[in-house]
This record gives sequence, C-alpha cells and structure tokens, in this order.
Amino acid sequence: MAKVLIVDDAAFMRMMIKDCITSGGHEVVGEAVNGKDAVDKFTTLKPDIVTMDITMPEMDGIQALKAIKAQDPNSKVVMCSAMGQQAMVVEAIKNGAKDFIVKPFEKDKVLAAISKLAG
Repeated sequence: MAKVLIVDDAAFMRMMIKDCITSGGHEVVGEAVNGKDAVDKFTTLKPDIVTMDITMPEMDGIQALKAIKAQDPNSKVVMCSAMGQQAMVVEAIKNGAKDFIVKPFEKDKVLAAISKLAG
C-alpha cells in the first residue's frame, strides 16, 4: 500500500483520482491545490507517491516536480495531463517524473501507475 499526495487545482479531478487510488487499497495522505501547496505538503507529509497535475496556478506541475526532486531525488511523481500536453509530459519525464496518466482518468490506468511505483 502506498501513501499518495494528490495535486490538482480542480476539486472534481482530485475527488476522481482519490476514488481510484483508495479503491486500489492505497492511502491518500493529502491533497494540494497548486504546485506551491504540493511542495509544502510533500515536505510535511512525506508521501510515497505524488500525482501531479501539469497546469495549475501559482506554480505549475513542472516547477513543483523540480522543487520536489531537489528536496528528494528519490521521490516518485506521476504527472497527470490532458490530451495534447505531450510536450509538457516529455519535459516532466526529463525532469524526473516516473510515469504519467491522461485525463479523464481511467481507474485501471491510475492503479497500474500507482501499483508499479509502490511495488
């Protein structure tokens, strides 16, 4: 079982991914509404895995990924992107993201990504 921090500026998306993760037996230890919030919560919550939206206000997912990787080079971050954000996904992978899942979320794909990193 993995402890997961969910990062997305849309409450509806956080709820959808939380349902996917908890149904797979994993624990959601926190939720963040933007990249800055994510970095702060990563520091205090110490999750095993972070699901990170790319497009957010205040600090985007790529900047937050870089900040989290600077804090913990072994951190496991899964990027969440909408269709058509391939260039940003590639940049995220280059900056240390371990995987990515595409919105709208498909439960099987979310759980496969989380389970792969948890195991």
